Amino acid sequence: MKKIKTSSLFASVLLLIGMSSCAQNNPDQKATKGIAVLELFTSEGCSSCPPADELLGKIQNENKDGQVYVLSYHVDYWDRQGWKDIFSNQEYTRRQYDYAKWLGKEPIYTPQVVVNGKKDYIGSDEVTVRNAISSALSKPATAEVTLKTTTVNNKLNVHYSVNGISKNSRLLLAVVQKSAKSNVKRGENANRVLSHYQIVKELHSVALKNNGNGSTIVAAPKDFIAKDFEVIGFVQDTNSGAILGAARAENN
Repeated sequence: MKKIKTSSLFASVLLLIGMSSCAQNNPDQKATKGIAVLELFTSEGCSSCPPADELLGKIQNENKDGQVYVLSYHVDYWDRQGWKDIFSNQEYTRRQYDYAKWLGKEPIYTPQVVVNGKKDYIGSDEVTVRNAISSALSKPATAEVTLKTTTVNNKLNVHYSVNGISKNSRLLLAVVQKSAKSNVKRGENANRVLSHYQIVKELHSVALKNNGNGSTIVAAPKDFIAKDFEVIGFVQDTNSGAILGAARAENN
């Protein structure tokens, strides 16, 4: 009798091990991976910003299809210093002030990188930024985001599905120009040709309803060409600023 119980227990253990092994090797069963959303606040009028722009461009190039998402916001408060940044937008300055409130960090500055809405770093500090990315990726995301876009008459129809929403979370959709160059004539970067990456041209906010599923229309930028742009969506807690999940949109 004792031997029978031991054999049954041994068989059960083998079965559990086998099931665990199958689950780990099952391509259809996926855990929610960690994400790193890097939001760079930059300006063509800031002499400290080009190294940060180049670093974020390099990081983007290394992670084109990965779980690292780069967003560059060109703020407008440098526009009064002798050169108007052609990509600047007051809305992005307001977003940086939102982070000052969420993070308790004032005054605001450039180049500032905020990772997953939780911590900020000097955007040109490569070692620190890369360590922050590794740390962010090591923690599973709490929301899963799926996006699909269709372009019709210069408008982007974005279908979204979000699992893991809360009452304080919103979906933000960034229409991003992958790269551009600018010939700066005045200001701190006078007579330089600057390279920019992952430039946010539109930032659209969506209130999540219907269990996180729905669609919305986003205006395409005037210079929109599908191959030169992408849509990145991320879910943010509006109380803390923490980013809960993110994804790149699939194009239909």
